[in-house]
Amino acid sequence: MRVVVVTESFLPTVNGVTTSVLRVLDHLTARGHEALIIAPAGRGHDSYAGFPVHRVPSVAYRQFPVGLPNPLVAGAIAAFAPDVVHAASPFLLGAQAISAAARLGVPSVAVFQTDVARYASTSGLGATAASLAWRLVRRIHEQATLTLVPSTASRRDLEAVGVRRLATWGRGVDSVRYHPNNRHSPEAAAFRAGLARPDEVVVGYVGRLAAEKELDRLAALRGLDGMRLAVIGGGPSLPGLRRRLRHLDPVFTGPLHGSELATAYAALDVFVHTGTTETFGQTVQEAHASGLPVVAPAAGGPLDLVRHGVDGYLVDPRHDHSLRRAVRRLVEEPELRARFGEAGRRAVVGRTWERLGDELLDHYADARRSVHAPLPAALRRAAPDRDRGVSTSN
Repeated sequence: MRVVVVTESFLPTVNGVTTSVLRVLDHLTARGHEALIIAPAGRGHDSYAGFPVHRVPSVAYRQFPVGLPNPLVAGAIAAFAPDVVHAASPFLLGAQAISAAARLGVPSVAVFQTDVARYASTSGLGATAASLAWRLVRRIHEQATLTLVPSTASRRDLEAVGVRRLATWGRGVDSVRYHPNNRHSPEAAAFRAGLARPDEVVVGYVGRLAAEKELDRLAALRGLDGMRLAVIGGGPSLPGLRRRLRHLDPVFTGPLHGSELATAYAALDVFVHTGTTETFGQTVQEAHASGLPVVAPAAGGPLDLVRHGVDGYLVDPRHDHSLRRAVRRLVEEPELRARFGEAGRRAVVGRTWERLGDELLDHYADARRSVHAPLPAALRRAAPDRDRGVSTSN
């Protein structure tokens, strides 16, 4: 197949959208397909995995380049003559690409990955802004041939606002890179020594430091004995978090990637996820692959990823003392940490990017069949009458 991948985020920006797009592109090249990448302008790659990157003008927003609608997008899609357009977390750029695909008669697959409406709510923009955001989400995804949702919660949200043609597509995890055996490496031992004393339990968060991640919830861990907090990641909320969490004396490592990130997971004892707007929760999978118990809100993507009382705890997002109780129990019970960690590892070990990549190709094929399927006989008979302006109603 020939696939145009339109993404709202791409290298050198690294986040959940970029990471999943890179894995998709790796899979396309491994399976012998062709691709064109359309992404916001930014310093960095003009190709990836042998595929060209077509950059469009962008503006900076909260440290991210945001691609702007541009007439060159439709031209680039038409010139490439794709079999399918893949829109990763579509917003401004992705919406334009989906519209262009529809005009060209090309099927489009939209991957719902960023909960813009809930971000608007948690950012203090109010119910009106959230309502407008949901209307925009519906307009974008209703134009797509197929929308892929990463979790049960996301599917329920989109169905509630009237988006149709939905299918579920999760995310893969590298269970070789993220492995419990990493705990015994010299690198992990050295990293851990920089975080805490040998007798302390290291409780860690991994991810972007931004308002929608709701990291202020970690303040509820104040005064827990025998615990040290590690915050791994970077973002605009870092200065404020340093102030608001100073009573915990946390270690802020900054953003880590690749083998350094795998080493950081290996240095933790408990993983804490704080946000309630996650459509999936890839760091939860990485923590489970690393053999860590997970504490997460009973909201969004983690509802599908954490089995309460089996490989972690799902806590009440309305009451931060629920988070505190769960973390305290794991801090105090090493046998429970070990049991949860083993169960989490078993749950994700088969969720490879290769398997998920092949599932995505099947979704592409479904979208192509739905666009090129012949009209049902009743509609074919009615079409000439409609063309002549004759009513077909009773």
